[in-house]
Amino acid sequence: MSAPGEKPFLPFHRPAIGTEEIDAVAKTLASGWLTSGPQVLEFESQFAERIGTRFAVAVNSCTAGLHLMLDAIGIGEGDEVLVPTVTFASTAATVLHAGAFPRLVDCDPVTLNIDVEDAARKCGPRTRAVISVHMAGHPCPMDEILTLADRHRLQVLEDSAHALPASYQGRNAGSLGRAAAFSFYATKNLTTGEGGMVTTDDEGLRDLVAARRLHGMSRDAWKRYTPGGAWRYDISYPGFKYNMTDPAAAMGLVQLGRLGAMQARRRALVERYDKELSDVPEIELPVCLDGVESAWHLYVIRIRNECLSIDRDRVMELMKEAGIGTSVHFIPLHQHSHYRDALGYGDESFPNADAAADRILSLPLFPDMTFDDVARVADALSEILSAHRR
Repeated sequence: MSAPGEKPFLPFHRPAIGTEEIDAVAKTLASGWLTSGPQVLEFESQFAERIGTRFAVAVNSCTAGLHLMLDAIGIGEGDEVLVPTVTFASTAATVLHAGAFPRLVDCDPVTLNIDVEDAARKCGPRTRAVISVHMAGHPCPMDEILTLADRHRLQVLEDSAHALPASYQGRNAGSLGRAAAFSFYATKNLTTGEGGMVTTDDEGLRDLVAARRLHGMSRDAWKRYTPGGAWRYDISYPGFKYNMTDPAAAMGLVQLGRLGAMQARRRALVERYDKELSDVPEIELPVCLDGVESAWHLYVIRIRNECLSIDRDRVMELMKEAGIGTSVHFIPLHQHSHYRDALGYGDESFPNADAAADRILSLPLFPDMTFDDVARVADALSEILSAHRR
């Protein structure tokens, strides 16, 4: 609890959940559908329409979606998959879960997305796929990635965890590769608490993902408890338990209807951040390149450590003392012990990722923030940096 006269702590994120989401979940609970049912089917339909793909398959996380996509395209033992080192752990972990090897790739120094030139250098005879992570909501250079994939006969999968609603050259993120996985985790632009979605235009891939998300049971097995359903089903593959629940989908449908308004608010907050921080010499602001629309999932600045007597980590501590939450997205995978030691990345160079790793700092950004909140963050950050200027 804040002391009298003290401003309450401003968290890094607060989910935008209102009475409409609460009512939709309560109504679904009252309906008796607690697992996958009609709300999931409707959410899939509306989400596919929003992204512009023929199909969408609801799952219980983006991690599940990534694993299912890799499984469905046949990635397995002996295969390599190109994965950016600047990403969350699940992008590479799911490659390991599929039995393949994640070949880590450096990042672009401007956007933090995958460095296509480094990806080209790391293509080998066992390389089967590339996962393009739209970092912080800024789309990857998909034309270059698709050209690389065509040259080396690679499958292109999109990790669109940050990328709703982003677009590249007029096309929505999530409709640009063979398939894509979205995240609806609590901090995402659209949330169902936990949840995710796989999108694709490939009907065969859709069918595999849909069956394998629920133990490999034959299609529409969930209908077996309805009046018109049949109890008998077939297991065609040793699948997984990755299905979404109807209460989660009910929340997702409401959030999908509010997505445009929430995104407009994010853009307004980003513009205010840019204005408030444009004259702070100790930081670099995020960019949005021509031809793309960022989802602005994150507002990632970079601390110019050379200008300061303290480092990024100390800046975060001082921001917390000032009552403001911040975060880091991400510690590059090759710096984590498993990838460094067990997978042998200790001696490999990732110059762009290493240069960014100790400088990147994510500031609070969520639709319920006010412009006064943005000013508070900017003022606190400016004061801390100016007090520790070299």
